[in-house]
Amino acid sequence: MTSFYTEEELKGLGFRHIGNGVCISRKASIYGAQNISLGDHVRIDDFCILSGRIEIGSYVHVAAYTALYGGSDGIFIEDFANLSSRICVYSVSDDYSGQTMTNPMVPDEYKAVESAPVHIRRHVIVGSTSVILPGVDLKEGSAFGSFSFINRDPEPWSMNAGIPARKIKDRSRNLLELEKQFTALHKSKSPAEPVA
Repeated sequence: MTSFYTEEELKGLGFRHIGNGVCISRKASIYGAQNISLGDHVRIDDFCILSGRIEIGSYVHVAAYTALYGGSDGIFIEDFANLSSRICVYSVSDDYSGQTMTNPMVPDEYKAVESAPVHIRRHVIVGSTSVILPGVDLKEGSAFGSFSFINRDPEPWSMNAGIPARKIKDRSRNLLELEKQFTALHKSKSPAEPVA
């Protein structure tokens, strides 16, 4: 037995969609698998939490202890994105002002919950222990250093860090040429050949 579910076990978990080459740790917690879609070659490591509506593209890594709280509006992660360890992504958040009550054990009529989709676009990379709030759209190629607090949309192809996260400099687009090479190589393989 490996630390990842087998292909048969994954099919039995009831995901809305699951692609090829998906690796999910047996130690991950999946809530509402019927609301979760996974593309090809997705890896979800130990102690991750996936809850609510979540759509993940292909060639995506979600590192250990990362939590995705999709709620009903959802978290949408596009191809080649990378979430490092101990990240929290929220599409739902309580009102902290004190005007309403908070926490999931209190009925909705006593709370003012903020809910908005989160988009993590192609080639985004988020460093360890970062937090992403509801409604944020991480533009293509944007990168975030460890401990970033991400509460607004970044520029595409920017490097960001801080609390709150701010642009430090532009990010190279050289990886787009590597993507073309990678895609061309793997499209030429027959379906029976494994992708490294």
